Amino acid sequence: MTTSEAAMAQQQPHRSDAAGGGAGASSGAGLSGGLVATLSGAGLLAVFVAQNTEDVTLTFLFWSFTWPLWLFTVLVAVLGALVWLGLGVLRRHRRRVARRAARRD
Repeated sequence: MTTSEAAMAQQQPHRSDAAGGGAGASSGAGLSGGLVATLSGAGLLAVFVAQNTEDVTLTFLFWSFTWPLWLFTVLVAVLGALVWLGLGVLRRHRRRVARRAARRD
């Protein structure tokens, strides 16, 4: 490890942050973009569920079954969210393994 990698810098607070005002004081009060997108998606899904209550027949390979369209939509949304979450976990795992390998070199 070189000295430039080991050096750490200490940040000094701005005057407005030190006085209790400014952007630092309300950092937890705003909505993040991810939260806004999640709430918007959930709202759109709720509207779709309310408008699509008829039954549909689904056929997959040799299975065929009849479900309400809203139930099928919610099931597909949940499965999609689980796949998205699983891909994120795999990505984090690969990055962690790569960081550990880089530290050993």
